[in-house]
Amino acid sequence: MRLDPGSEVSYRARMARRYLEDAGRAYARKDYRLTVASSQLSAENSAKAIIAVFRTPSWSHDPSHELLELLPQLPEHVRDSAKELAKIARSLAPEHGRTTYGEPLRGLTPWDIYREEEASESLRRAKKAYELMNTILHELGVKMQ
Repeated sequence: MRLDPGSEVSYRARMARRYLEDAGRAYARKDYRLTVASSQLSAENSAKAIIAVFRTPSWSHDPSHELLELLPQLPEHVRDSAKELAKIARSLAPEHGRTTYGEPLRGLTPWDIYREEEASESLRRAKKAYELMNTILHELGVKMQ
């Protein structure tokens, strides 16, 4: 089976958008755990959309190292944006486990951990990651289906 890079890029970008929409709806109804979980997945898929232009992204919840490895292949004028996207993906990656399993050693469920401040910041980062993804894809000349 051969991967269609355009299809993978489009798939990841759609995933990023849908998770960002989920995060926004969750935040509006004060579901802060889901806000953080969906924000993390949005940022992860935003980074993976850029990676998919060049190769198949891994299954890692922290694709930042993969994105940083591609910097030499990116036009110089988008490298800072890619670095910022990688930083956001890396900062939110640990939340995947925490939003799923909580902090068992401290006896905290995922619903015990998150408050409005953490959710708001995660959502802000996911929005920025999504904007960066769109900017980079545009600068690479990638047309979204």
